[in-house]
Amino acid sequence: MKYSIMTYAEGDRWFNIGDYVQSLAAKQFLPQVDSYINRECLGQYTGEPSKIILNGWFTHHPETWVPADNLIPLFISLHINSTVASRMLSDEGLAYLKKYEPIGCRDHFTVRLLESKGVKAYFTGCLTLTLDSYAKKESGNDGKIYIVDPLYGFPNKDRIFVNTKSFIKGVIKGDILNMNSSNEFMQKIFSKSLLDQAEYIKQELPKDTYTEDEKFLLAEELLRKYSTAKLVITSRIHCALPCLALGTPVIYLNGFEKEFDACRMEGLSDLFHTININRKTKEISSNFKISGLIDENIELVNKLDYLALANKLKTTVNGFINQN
Repeated sequence: MKYSIMTYAEGDRWFNIGDYVQSLAAKQFLPQVDSYINRECLGQYTGEPSKIILNGWFTHHPETWVPADNLIPLFISLHINSTVASRMLSDEGLAYLKKYEPIGCRDHFTVRLLESKGVKAYFTGCLTLTLDSYAKKESGNDGKIYIVDPLYGFPNKDRIFVNTKSFIKGVIKGDILNMNSSNEFMQKIFSKSLLDQAEYIKQELPKDTYTEDEKFLLAEELLRKYSTAKLVITSRIHCALPCLALGTPVIYLNGFEKEFDACRMEGLSDLFHTININRKTKEISSNFKISGLIDENIELVNKLDYLALANKLKTTVNGFINQN
């Protein structure tokens, strides 16, 4: 049997290394990797029959859905985004999914969406919850605090000054006047000493710079960094979720308000310590006790709710791989 994993189309300027973290979560279960297949080109695969784990966010190009017949899929931790649901779930798309039901879904939104279309579905959480294989072997940490793309959806120069169109949009919406809003919120939540000593990481990297193999190496290097950290603070779910598996204390900053962002979080944000930020009302709330500004001396222990999901995911994926 052949085995494949997904790679991802780059954006106009960047690619998200978090996508490759998701593929690493699939790769760790495979006896070998025979081919990379771009997520947007699953329907164009012409190689030998190959098993593939289809996890993660679908899709930027719903017109290319469905996958080729010679791919043997396991649908686990699937998210169908609200922006593409109507096009992805055509008659052909639904018929394809029904062949492989029940469909394991990353979030409750996708479960409800598929069930409303007559497709059997269930909630699995995210496959990155199984990345404990990258956890450090020794106890303790290196004392480092990583802040990874905090509140990256808020107005910032990288998004506003992309081109003339984005600049005009930023002016009309008033975003150009709020480019510092993420920093202002961070200073209301965290102490200056924590913010000053933290190391800042971006999970969006420049396009046309790395080979696919290099992207996987970069993803592995990030996991090794997170595994030895004292604390990780992030708005990236494919940083926060792996940190649970790695045993690294993590705080998730949720500043998402639009449906296409919020729908992917249903059932996930409850798994970790979450701080919710409402940019419009300026309200800050959390699902754990906070007293004053959070500083570098915080003693945080992750919730363990994810473990039951992780164990079920491992059982399901191993069963798929071992099935003749």
